[in-house]
Amino acid sequence: MPPQEFKKYRIKQLLSIVKLACLLFPTVITFQNLTTFDYSQGYLLPYSFFITLILGLLYFFWAFTTKRTLQSHYLNTLALMEHFLLGFFVFMLILLSGGVNSPNKFMFIFIIITATIQLGHKKGFYVASISSFAILSMDLYVARGMTINPYFENDLTLTGVFMLTAWILGTYVEAERDHITMLEKMVNYDGLTQVYNHRFFYEQLEKEFDVARLTKKPLTVLFIDIDYFKCYNDLNGHLDGDQVLAQMGQLLQSTLDTQGTVARYGGEEFAVLLPGYDHEEGTKMAERIRHTVEITPFKNEDNQPSGILTVSVGIATYPKQAKDSIELIKCADDALYRAKFFDKNRVETYSSILDELEKNIPKKDLDILTSMKTLVNMINIKDRYTYGHVERVVLYSRRLAHSLDLNENDAKTLVCGAYMHDVGKIDIDESILIKKMPLTHDEWLELKQHPIKGEEAIQYVDCLQSARPLVRHHHERYDGKGYPDGLHGEDIPYLARVLTIVDSFDAMTSNRVYNTRKSYKEAIEELKNCKGTQFDPAITDCFIAMIQTKSDF
Repeated sequence: MPPQEFKKYRIKQLLSIVKLACLLFPTVITFQNLTTFDYSQGYLLPYSFFITLILGLLYFFWAFTTKRTLQSHYLNTLALMEHFLLGFFVFMLILLSGGVNSPNKFMFIFIIITATIQLGHKKGFYVASISSFAILSMDLYVARGMTINPYFENDLTLTGVFMLTAWILGTYVEAERDHITMLEKMVNYDGLTQVYNHRFFYEQLEKEFDVARLTKKPLTVLFIDIDYFKCYNDLNGHLDGDQVLAQMGQLLQSTLDTQGTVARYGGEEFAVLLPGYDHEEGTKMAERIRHTVEITPFKNEDNQPSGILTVSVGIATYPKQAKDSIELIKCADDALYRAKFFDKNRVETYSSILDELEKNIPKKDLDILTSMKTLVNMINIKDRYTYGHVERVVLYSRRLAHSLDLNENDAKTLVCGAYMHDVGKIDIDESILIKKMPLTHDEWLELKQHPIKGEEAIQYVDCLQSARPLVRHHHERYDGKGYPDGLHGEDIPYLARVLTIVDSFDAMTSNRVYNTRKSYKEAIEELKNCKGTQFDPAITDCFIAMIQTKSDF
């Protein structure tokens, strides 16, 4: 149990013990007083009913307020009603058990203790003052004709105890609450940016997602990344970089105000939860954040490639684009990657090629396409690399289709093939996909079957027929040494040759369990070295030119 939660538990436990004493003492006193009643007068039944009703109401209030954190005005009002009812009940018991001579005046101390613990130092002091006033007023009223009032003098000491208890206990409780607040800040906040941290973000995400699912309301997640931040750190040093991160945290908080939850997700990346925001509202907020950062001056930002400091934003919304919280995070992360890839300083929304296909295919193919999407998701679960790899290959393919000046149908086929090219891995054993050691001969032969299995998986989907050659031949080599069919040169379908280059480049520049990623410069050199052997020379030159136009690569 975290320290702050343990302290809350101890305070709650103390409160429960004192409230139990509050319940037991009046009950004992009540039944003691029942023996003094004249049963012939018929007062026993209504008196017992009245006492039972009061105790029942008190128990209801205690059970309701103790189990909940008193943060809302509604719960504070209930707690005040609880203490007023208990005070009135105790005062009546004092009157019935002897009034000014009653030995039960001390029972006000329990009300003062519970009020101080539950409602704070100030309200505890108010309750102590009211309790003291009630006892001293009773003393003055009863002894109003006496020259010397012995009751008042004796009870002054008791009221002093009341006030001292409220003051000492209130001071302790306030100190404990301040300590709990400090611990919560240490646990939940990022020390540099003063926004919530990664751990708290995921806790809050699960809470907000449960609320969104139960209330049928949307939930939008924004991922925000500072553009060229490594470049900024290299030029200005990490101290200035830390200042930018701190300023960015403050900027995001002031822009959102109280409309969402801001957290530092890691490094120069921030995350925002927007409960109740649909996709359109989330996009407006994302654009507002992007624009605010763009026009805000930062120290030494003129050294940035674009002359100013900017951010890229990725958006995903439940339930439109994701069915659970993990998928929502993945979609927002993919959208951010797309925003970073497409020139930065922009807002991008998550989209899937299969979602786009659904808009233009016959209804009879929808169920099959849904099955295809399920297959891709199953592969993602088996192999986390494949998930990110597929999304990146789709992004590269979109951009390269534009650079190659492909017509609309070919561009769509290329992107579709990029999305489906690894679907055959569904039949590959998970231990092979994630194996850290080199594959055995038999394991390698099994892995090489995934292009054939992938083509078989989509062969009955009409809208995916044009992508079949890409799925089958994306591992063919220009020199004829590829697989599964050993096709050579122009015999390899043109779009498959395009996909081969994109697929290979991303594989080289991504971390795998069995090899370390190459830098973009190293990967480009590898493409040049393999031009004419593994890759189509003309397409390779076009792809390299496209990559080199992006200065962040």
